[in-house]
Amino acid sequence: MTDMEKVLEFDKIKEKWRNLALTDRAKMEIDGTKPFLEEAELRAKLRDTTEARIMLEKEGTPPLSALEGIREIMTVAERGDCLTAAQLEQAENALTAVKRLKEYLERCKKLELSLPWYEENLDELPDIREAIHIQIRAGRVDDYASKLLHSLRSDIVRTEERMKEKADSVIRSCKECMSDSFSVFRSGHLCVPVKKEYKFRVSGSVIDKSSTGNTLFIEPSTVAKYSEELQLLRIDEENEERRILYTLTVMLGEQGEVMEQNMKMMEKLDFCFSKGKLSMELGCAAPMINTDRRIVLKGARHPLMDRRVCVPQDFRIGLRDSEDTGSEMKDRAEEENTELGNQREQADKQNGQEYRGVVITGPNTGGKTVAIKTVALNCMMAQCGLHVCCEQADICMNSNYLCDIGDGQNLSENLSTFSAHITNVLEILRQMGRESLVIMDELGSGTDPAEGMGIAVAILEELRKSGCLFLVTTHYPEVKTYAEEAEGIINARMTFDKESLRPLYKMVIGEAGESCAFYIAAKLGMPAAMLETAAEAAYGSKKTQLNAFEAVFPEEKNTENKTSRSKIKKQKQTVRHADLSEKFRRGDSVMIYPDQKIGIVCEPVNEKGVLRVQLPEKKIWINHKRVKLHVPASELYPEDYDFSIIFDSVETRKLRHKMERKYVEEALIRGPGEQE
Repeated sequence: MTDMEKVLEFDKIKEKWRNLALTDRAKMEIDGTKPFLEEAELRAKLRDTTEARIMLEKEGTPPLSALEGIREIMTVAERGDCLTAAQLEQAENALTAVKRLKEYLERCKKLELSLPWYEENLDELPDIREAIHIQIRAGRVDDYASKLLHSLRSDIVRTEERMKEKADSVIRSCKECMSDSFSVFRSGHLCVPVKKEYKFRVSGSVIDKSSTGNTLFIEPSTVAKYSEELQLLRIDEENEERRILYTLTVMLGEQGEVMEQNMKMMEKLDFCFSKGKLSMELGCAAPMINTDRRIVLKGARHPLMDRRVCVPQDFRIGLRDSEDTGSEMKDRAEEENTELGNQREQADKQNGQEYRGVVITGPNTGGKTVAIKTVALNCMMAQCGLHVCCEQADICMNSNYLCDIGDGQNLSENLSTFSAHITNVLEILRQMGRESLVIMDELGSGTDPAEGMGIAVAILEELRKSGCLFLVTTHYPEVKTYAEEAEGIINARMTFDKESLRPLYKMVIGEAGESCAFYIAAKLGMPAAMLETAAEAAYGSKKTQLNAFEAVFPEEKNTENKTSRSKIKKQKQTVRHADLSEKFRRGDSVMIYPDQKIGIVCEPVNEKGVLRVQLPEKKIWINHKRVKLHVPASELYPEDYDFSIIFDSVETRKLRHKMERKYVEEALIRGPGEQE
C-alpha cells in the first residue's frame, strides 16, 4: 500500500472491496491492485467489472467457494501420500462448487456477455466427484464403498454382539462374584467386573483393576477367542479403507493441472465479481476511458460518504474532444442530449480555451478538500478497473497521482507544517509530467501570508508549465487573480448559504469564491467596529466591506456591548505610604522583576507606590510590587556616604561644587527625581 493511497483514502476503498472477495488469492490481488497504464488492459478490466455487475443484477450472486486448503490437499495427492476421508470430502465440495458455478455461467450466456464463457475453462471432474461422493460420507469411508468393506463391517458387528452375549452369560452365571451387572471395555478387551476375592471363580485373563484394587476386570476365556477374531477383522477393515482412500487419492492427484486451472478460474471470477459487488454497494457507474487528458464527471460523489448527505459534483478539466475522432462519451451525449453533454459544451464556450488546472476557493468547511479528493479518488478507482461513484464519467489515464493534503507535520523528523508541506510539494514537482494528475490542498499555507501567496503562484506556474492536470485549493485572493489571467487555469468556488451560514458543498467552475470570514463573523454578532478594523487591516480601507457588515448587523453601532460590563466587584485597596516609605531606602540594592536586573534605589516609594531605581545606563520609575530588596544600603555604604557620587553626573557634581563657593549665573541643579 502506497502513501498516496492513504492520502486519497483508496486504502479504505480496498478494505471494503477486500471484504467482498472470498478466496485468498483474490484478496491478495486486491491488495496489490495499482492503476493500469496500458489502455487495452484497463478496458478489459473495466469490461469484466461491468459484466460482473450485470450478471449479479440479472442472475444473483454466483455460487463461489473460498477453496480453503485445496492447494495443500492437491500437493499431498500429487506427492503420492494418502489423503484422509475429510480431505477427500473437502475436495469433493470444491468440485461441487465448480459444478454449480458452471451451471450459473451457463445460465448467464443468454445475456450475451464475454464473462460467462469462462465456463468452458472449468472442469467439474464428474467421475472423481461422483466416486468421492459415493465412497466418502460424513468424514469417513462409507459402509458401501466396496462389497468387501461392507462384509467386513457386518462381520465385525456380529462378532461384537457374540462377545457381548458371552460376557453377559458369565455375569449371570457368577452373579455373586460380580461388582456390577454389566460388562465393560478395558484396553480393547471386553471384561467382566469381578470382586477381588473371587478372581479364581472366573476363568480368563486379568486385564485391569479398579483404583481401590477391590475389583478386577477379567476377560472371560469364552470371550477371548472372539476378541482375536475381531482384531483380525478390524485389520482387514483398515486395509480396505486405506485401499479405497489411496485409490481416490490417485484419481484426484492425476488431475492436478485441471484442479489448479479450476482454482485459478474460481479466483479470477471471485476477483471480477468482487468488483461488481463493490459497484453495487457504492452505487457506481461504468466510466469511459480516454487518453486525451480529459476528465468529465457528472454527479460525482465521494465513495466513502453517505449517499444521503453527499452533494454530487459536476466537474470538467482538460482538453476538448478531438474534432476528427471525437469520443465515445460525446457521441452518446449528443445522441441522448444528456445534461453531461450540455455541461461540457457550456464549459468550452464559457472558457474559450482548454484549461488543465482548477483553483478552488471558498469558505472553511465548505468542502474544497472533499471536492478534490472526490475527483482524484474516482479517477484512481477507474484506472484500477473499478466503477466510479458518478452518474456519468469520462476519465483519462494518468501516469501517476501526486497529492499534498494535510499538514504533514512530523515531530520525529523535526518538520514543521510548512517545511513538510514544501518538502512534499518539491517532491511532487520532481515527479510530475504531462500525464500526471496533481491535487494540492491549501496551497502556500503554513507561513507568512505574503510569502505564502508568492510561493503558491510560483507552484501554480510550474504546474501550468508541466502540462499536467491539477486541482488546488487556496484562500489567497492574489492566487484567484493569477488563475483568472493565466492561460490554462480556471477558478472554481464552493457555494455557501449566507442566510443559514451553511456550506452547500457544490462546486461552480468559472467563478472565484470568497472565504466569507467577515460575513460569518458579522452574522454571528461581531461588533461593526471590530469588523471595520479587520477590513482596514486586510484591505486598507474600512469602506470596502462596511456596507456588507451594516446589512447583516445594521444596529451594531448604536448598541452597547453588554457583555463587556464587569460583574465582579473588587475590594478597593489603599496604599499606606507610611509603610511603603520604610520598605526601601536610598542606596538599597534591589532586584527588578521579571527581568531580574539589579539596580540601586534613587528615591524611596512615593504616595503612588512608585520608586525610582538606578540601572547601569538609566534611571526608571517602577511600582514597588515589581521590586525586591537584594542588599540593604546599610550593608553597602557608610552612614554619611555621599550618594551623589552614584546618582549625579560628573557635570552636576562640578556645578554643585562651584555653587557652594560662589553664584553661577543661569545654572540649574536638578534633584534626583527630576528629568535630566
